[in-house]
Amino acid sequence: MATHLELPAGGRMPILGLGTWQSLQGAARDAVEFAIDVGYRHLDCAHMYQNESEIGDALRHKMEQGVVSREELFVVSKLWSTFHERSLVKEACQKTLAALQLDYLDLYLMHCPMGFKAGEELFPADGNGMIIPSNTDFLDTWEAMEELVDVGMVKAIGVSNFNQKQINQLLGKPGLRHKPANNQIESHPYLPQEELIKFCQAKGISVTAYCPLGAPNWPGSKPDHISLLDDPQVKEIALKHNKTPAQVLIRLQIQRNVSVIPKSVTPQRIEENFKVFDFELSAEEMETLLGFKKRYRICALTQCKNHKDYPFLED
Repeated sequence: MATHLELPAGGRMPILGLGTWQSLQGAARDAVEFAIDVGYRHLDCAHMYQNESEIGDALRHKMEQGVVSREELFVVSKLWSTFHERSLVKEACQKTLAALQLDYLDLYLMHCPMGFKAGEELFPADGNGMIIPSNTDFLDTWEAMEELVDVGMVKAIGVSNFNQKQINQLLGKPGLRHKPANNQIESHPYLPQEELIKFCQAKGISVTAYCPLGAPNWPGSKPDHISLLDDPQVKEIALKHNKTPAQVLIRLQIQRNVSVIPKSVTPQRIEENFKVFDFELSAEEMETLLGFKKRYRICALTQCKNHKDYPFLED
């Protein structure tokens, strides 16, 4: 089974990475250090997670210890929506590089196709709690991101939370110089995204799945939300392989040739989530896991649903 995905620009992205979203300040540094010790080399970061400077401390510490070299790491970060104006893109990337204490990123993603009003607030909202958009076009933002590749700040660029139509718009852009290398999307058995994943892969765009475990600790999740980790069918498959439900859900994505970034700050789980290369799900098990009728999008960004570039209208 592949342990890496080949990117169009020539990079190799480890198929399994550590997600760092919701890794609160204090926990992120220890989580990243432990993950590197366990063998993780792909780290998924973002300005919006507000923990990049701690992750930077962890990376520097591990490199100083000689545990890992910069070339062995694959570090991803993302351009947040308040920086979509062309004039803000380079500075946003520089801030991320400074926080992570790195000279370059392996992959820099547009965190989502929607531009928000520029300023200090991550989620600038109006009186009704709806996001205030910027009058930017993600095609212009992309051109500014292409320039980051030209100057060596990033090795590759990609997108996140883009739907099929938006990817087609980007691919059809006149004068496109760098194709998106990756689309990072929410995916798990309650949101398998079969069509979008097949579409991206057919276009030579790698896919990364976030929330692969169904985000059990999502801030707004209600007690009546069935946790994927407690789903009887997932548990049954896990039992059969003598694995945990989380390991089964991670393995599911790997077997779809999708990169996967489970988030944890618990050492035991970080280690457990990495032990997914010693078993294989059968075709029937894959079919079961991708055939659930329940549909649930965790990261629906409902406060943005009036935005001209809201990506989830097809749900």
